[in-house]
Amino acid sequence: MTEAEIDRLFLRYKTVWPDTTPWVGMDLDGTLSHFSLSKYLAKGESFIGPPFQNMIDLIKSHLAKGRTVKIFTARISKNKIKNIKVIQDWLESIGLPRLEVTNVKNHTMIVLYDDRVTEVVFNTGELRG
Repeated sequence: MTEAEIDRLFLRYKTVWPDTTPWVGMDLDGTLSHFSLSKYLAKGESFIGPPFQNMIDLIKSHLAKGRTVKIFTARISKNKIKNIKVIQDWLESIGLPRLEVTNVKNHTMIVLYDDRVTEVVFNTGELRG
């Protein structure tokens, strides 16, 4: 999705649902940070791999445009409160604010950056080639 498309979606959502906050989802493991299953299993769920600078820059770009960014991760499906704090502490350690962390998407999520997604063309059921 291009920046122009994201801009149009943010504007449309704010027009249609003025009392909602559109947001950008950023997956944690394998997208914002390097994921190693062996290290995760050895060190526990508080281990988060090194970040990717280009993804940090992307988050900062969205924030600079006034967009809400949430970390979207399955890590909080268990031990939610502890894992949210671990993730937010890690975000601060890499120069990002303590963003909201969620594992739930809703109709106001504009875009999701994720390493496991296969994009489907909106309202077609067709896979994007």
